[in-house]
Amino acid sequence: MKKEFIDILKNRRSLYALSKESTISDDEIVDLVKDALLHTPSAFNSQSGRAVVLFGKEHDVLWDIVTEELRKLVPADRFSPTLEKMKMFKTSHGTILFFEDQDVIKDLQTRFPKYKDVFPVWSYEGAGMLNFTIWTALAEKGLGASLQHYNPIIDEAVAKHFRLPLSWKLIAQMPFGVPVAKPEAKTFLPVEGRIKVFGK
Repeated sequence: MKKEFIDILKNRRSLYALSKESTISDDEIVDLVKDALLHTPSAFNSQSGRAVVLFGKEHDVLWDIVTEELRKLVPADRFSPTLEKMKMFKTSHGTILFFEDQDVIKDLQTRFPKYKDVFPVWSYEGAGMLNFTIWTALAEKGLGASLQHYNPIIDEAVAKHFRLPLSWKLIAQMPFGVPVAKPEAKTFLPVEGRIKVFGK
């Protein structure tokens, strides 16, 4: 029976303990990301979202980069928990890096000066929708993921290693793989205090 979208949404959780395994092929994962880039909404249809999909050694390199950049900031006697967290992310199947192309945003600011101040805000809204779309699509395929934010600490090293355009601003990192542990029970604030309905 085909799952309803809301049922799929309920299965999307922050999952950190992930294996190197995958429920679908790497090509299918790339196709999923391509579809999300094509069909996720963006302000003025700007399509400013960019993604880098990392597998194998390049996925490992990313988390080595994060580890070494954090090592510069975290005192050695307190680095052990950080190192364990980096090892956990490294043992996942792959990572998706999310970016927003600042050249696209600057062009919109030039062409539509009345909206100049809000284009960066709308850009982040678009990035959030892209994160959510891919995260939920991965969950539908039986893959777990979490959304990490080691930017801007890692920005320069990541751009250099992967030879990325200078206009690509790093927004988030999403390690993914087959979950090896169930998530903790999720708690919810009363929905009655979070919604107002008029005219019914």
